[in-house]
Amino acid sequence: MPVMASALRLLPRRAPWATAHALTCRSISSTAPRFQTLSKTGLYDLHVAKGGKMVEFAGYSMPLLYGDVGQIESHNHVRTRAGLFDVGHMVQSIISGGSAHGFLEWLTPSPIRSLPLHGSTLSVLLNENGGIIDDLIVTKQSHDGDKFYVVTNAGRRERDLDWFADRIKEWNAEEGKGKDKPVSLEVLEDWGLVALQGPEAASVLQSLVDQPLGSLYFGNSAFMNINGVRVHVARGGYTGEDGFEISISPQDTLAIAEALSAPSIVQWTGLAARDSLRLEAGMCLYGHDLNEDIGPVEAGLSWLIGKERRSGPSANFIGAEHVLRVLGKGGLDHKKRRVGLIVDGPPAREGMAIYDSEGKEELGSVTSGIPSPTLGKNIAMGYVKSGWHKKGTELKVQVRKNMRPAVVTPMPFVAPKYYRGP
Repeated sequence: MPVMASALRLLPRRAPWATAHALTCRSISSTAPRFQTLSKTGLYDLHVAKGGKMVEFAGYSMPLLYGDVGQIESHNHVRTRAGLFDVGHMVQSIISGGSAHGFLEWLTPSPIRSLPLHGSTLSVLLNENGGIIDDLIVTKQSHDGDKFYVVTNAGRRERDLDWFADRIKEWNAEEGKGKDKPVSLEVLEDWGLVALQGPEAASVLQSLVDQPLGSLYFGNSAFMNINGVRVHVARGGYTGEDGFEISISPQDTLAIAEALSAPSIVQWTGLAARDSLRLEAGMCLYGHDLNEDIGPVEAGLSWLIGKERRSGPSANFIGAEHVLRVLGKGGLDHKKRRVGLIVDGPPAREGMAIYDSEGKEELGSVTSGIPSPTLGKNIAMGYVKSGWHKKGTELKVQVRKNMRPAVVTPMPFVAPKYYRGP
């Protein structure tokens, strides 16, 4: 295929395994400290049986690739058909209690209160300085706003859970807040989580569930039965394709995963393709594109800050003073901005310096970079000084010892295909 051929020309001449490893392991293996004993999801034995090449990721042994299927082939399969990912390493939790919505609006800048029942939002946990502790998905699971399903990153597990515990203690001690209506956190230990992604994901899932998927739009969820097993199905994902993230009780995870992967059009997909798919979709990887020294404005995530959360009594989230000062026209300007780049020549990798068009002034650095299998071009994400972030701005990236031309390009690099209705 032309796109695959052009993408292959961008890759070093090495064995398929070495190529895929070089493409992804540098960026995915450092999202958490090294662990002497790696954890395993409930699907570990299945991955091994399927020929999964297991690597360390966020303290877990996770599949990078399967058998002889290379990263590009796997990536393209998700873009054209359907791939199934094990994301059971992610931390699934329930935050509940009479003031749960208020608690989450204290922890995040998002308008949690206005979420519809079973509606979800991407958000960020912020520290006192407005830096991003983690990105997370919050789903409302009760009419009264007293129960929320929350998914956070495995590589931030200890930091996040400690933060939740400390803030819950603080919240529950305060009059008019948790002291009257306390909140609690339940971690759904060992629960399975799989992501079915791609243009044929809906047809695959529809053949297994007991209700129509046509009214389940992007950003919404529902409880359904797969082969008589109750699961939580959220429409969304980390690839830019239509798809679903399915939460499953520990005792049923293996059986449901096997049912979802049984159709021949579904291919088990590992971390290698997950990384290239998410970068084409312009999505951040915590620990690389986000960290506690970066705020939502610098990260290009200002849209997560609800309009009603920007002033008045509702502007009461942790880190608000700093974030709103950076956001406001009359306050401190942001010093850097996250941008997308198309890079000529060899691919730009994490840590490579970004310069002005003459290669004289250093403006920032690359945080993620790959050859795009879909576009046949080298794409990257990074941070540059504010003012250099506008579409079409010509820059240079130092790739090894050479300055390579780059141009600021809007993200996502590949148009998303989320299902928003017929």
